[in-house]
Amino acid sequence: MTAPVITLRIATDADTGALDRLLSQSYTKLLKSSYPPSVQVLALPIISRANPTLLSSGTYYVAEDGDGNILGAGGWTRSIKGPAIADIRHVVTHHRHLRRGIARLVMMGVFSEARVAGITRLDCLATRTAVPFYEAMGFDVEANVTVGLRPGIDFPAIRMVRVL
Repeated sequence: MTAPVITLRIATDADTGALDRLLSQSYTKLLKSSYPPSVQVLALPIISRANPTLLSSGTYYVAEDGDGNILGAGGWTRSIKGPAIADIRHVVTHHRHLRRGIARLVMMGVFSEARVAGITRLDCLATRTAVPFYEAMGFDVEANVTVGLRPGIDFPAIRMVRVL
């Protein structure tokens, strides 16, 4: 039996619904073991939505199977910290398709396109669950941080960095 072919393409606004479902289903399952219910109840409705600006950036990608099902996504945007720095954005893999190289495919696309754009450093705010993946992709832990999602709603994350 051969593994299904997964392709990477630039996301479009038409992907919003599928990405909302992917983020909601996957984050609910994947973050459950790393965050208490109180954080999940408040944060998940905020972080589990596709960002329209990100989808139209040209630097956000979806990984899909031969039937057009989106199994993963992620991207980057230039950072306000400097012209050669980029922020990794909203990386996710469908919870039923973990450990199949989908997130790695997304990140390899990110690395390649970011290098072409002159990026030399990638910054990432990782969930606790994702730290081992980012470490395997060459990122180093910088610090534990708290991300303010909305007034009174904070999300614990880990700041990570990778030199390209």
